[in-house]
Amino acid sequence: MQVTNQTGDQHEVPTEGGKTNYLLPFILITSLFFFWGMAHGLDGILIPHLKKACQLNNRQSTLIDTAIFFAYFIMAIPAGMIIKKIGYKNSIITGLLVFAVGAFLFVPAANSRTYELFLLALFIIGCGLTILETSANPYAAILGPQESSSTRLNLAASFNGLAVTLAPLLGGLFILSGVNHTPEQMNAMSDTVKAAYLLEEASAVKLPYIILGCVLVLLAVVFYFMHLPSMKSHSTETEIKPGFFSVLKFSHLSWAVIAQFFYVGAQVCITSFFVRIAQKEAGLDERTAAYYLSVYGFLFMMGRFSGTFLLKFVKDYILLSIYCIISIFLCLVAIYGTGIYIIYALGGIGFFMSIMFPTIFSLGIVGLKSNTETGSSWLVMSIVGGAILPYAMGTLIDMKHDDIQAGYIIPLACFVIVLSFGLYGHKVKNLK
Repeated sequence: MQVTNQTGDQHEVPTEGGKTNYLLPFILITSLFFFWGMAHGLDGILIPHLKKACQLNNRQSTLIDTAIFFAYFIMAIPAGMIIKKIGYKNSIITGLLVFAVGAFLFVPAANSRTYELFLLALFIIGCGLTILETSANPYAAILGPQESSSTRLNLAASFNGLAVTLAPLLGGLFILSGVNHTPEQMNAMSDTVKAAYLLEEASAVKLPYIILGCVLVLLAVVFYFMHLPSMKSHSTETEIKPGFFSVLKFSHLSWAVIAQFFYVGAQVCITSFFVRIAQKEAGLDERTAAYYLSVYGFLFMMGRFSGTFLLKFVKDYILLSIYCIISIFLCLVAIYGTGIYIIYALGGIGFFMSIMFPTIFSLGIVGLKSNTETGSSWLVMSIVGGAILPYAMGTLIDMKHDDIQAGYIIPLACFVIVLSFGLYGHKVKNLK
């Protein structure tokens, strides 16, 4: 049979007994949200861990974010081309295998304690994630009625939140050692003892990433043998497709790209320095800080589930705006508060920013019809905000003599921009 997605195009979808088979494909697609959530959830552990293992400053440590999110910018256009060339299913398999290669590269990076090799591995992981996200986000959106696309994306993205909850727990258990030496203690060590300590710290990442790589390969095999509904467009109307840049004439898409850039930047800024601010301002050890980062992830997940429910009753742009206002207030608490209340505020931000990515994405591709793939590529490219803004935050923190609280002015400004999208930038204009 043919179904009409949120783009207004018709698509061929296999049926059994007169019913469209959406459940199993949706479950498989949802699993992808979980695994890229796991990859990003571990970044919040990797940044303080590799800062210690590779002896980095704050700005250098944020290159972890830069490596993985810059890949989104580089790969977004090729990812859209890959989808058009080989289809959603084969693109997903390709993304999973590229993701796995990056995970396996953590082994030689750890063995040599080479930060540049870690960054290369993360860049490759980012390339795989770009292909997956460019495929899975629009696929989940069009896998059902138009009016429920935001709800469907938020439901799938809720399992991304589950991964963000589990990743810090697993990272804290298998990666973080709980051993932190002061600069004076490090200087007092002999070169041999120091090298052995740092190599042991670096090697802690190997087992988690080997397991992750193996699971990704297994999932790619499952996708290879599973049948997914075809989502190749068969538009019922003749239309001229704008080029890659001219598609930005759709003002709501342009606004969504800007909003997504700053939202992702804000999210990555908050998690990248979560463990360090918990240690420095709340007096927690790194494993306890990782536990609180997991609580942040749990609140992020609960925000996704509750947001999915609320979207049945509240307009998506209204809920987005309300959550932005609350997130701005909580950023102020993180900047000017003291002690454990800073951590509570950051956890609250996790809850309220949880719906932002899928909501911005679904609002951005409304009415694009056959331009959906191109619009999706732009929205995935905008994830480069996660590469740029944390680096700026790390630079600001170093300039402020390791004042991590001062750095949170950057995510605050980001939420102001996302609020502007929710209030008026989302409005659909000039679709002709």
